[in-house]
Amino acid sequence: MFRCILFFVLTSGPELGLPGQIPPKPPVQEDIPPEEDAAAKPKEYAFNPLQAETEMRIGGYYFKKGKYRAAADRFREATRWNPTLAEAFVRLGEAEEKQHNAKAAREAYAKYLEVAPDAKDAAQIKKKLSKL
Repeated sequence: MFRCILFFVLTSGPELGLPGQIPPKPPVQEDIPPEEDAAAKPKEYAFNPLQAETEMRIGGYYFKKGKYRAAADRFREATRWNPTLAEAFVRLGEAEEKQHNAKAAREAYAKYLEVAPDAKDAAQIKKKLSKL
């Protein structure tokens, strides 16, 4: 009887978790080629005004908190979701101005004037453009 138990213990593998036994190797996972990796693909933007409004709200929150870089990123995203959203370009220009990025602010304000040339504050934006 003792021999049977001893034989069973000695011949059993590491699945019993006995000390001194080598644990099994985990299965090897294959790397996903970069052309098939979904995270590596550039983001595609389609017209989505709801997403643009969401980005605007979040950007406004960051702007109020003084986090101008995050706000600019959100406003830029809003312009990608809805390229005709004039307010996004104005807010992007303001956020870029706060970061002392005159070139990006100038581009945003110019795009605003292109999208909404007859806006109420167009003269004000033109004045800002001339100062930059």
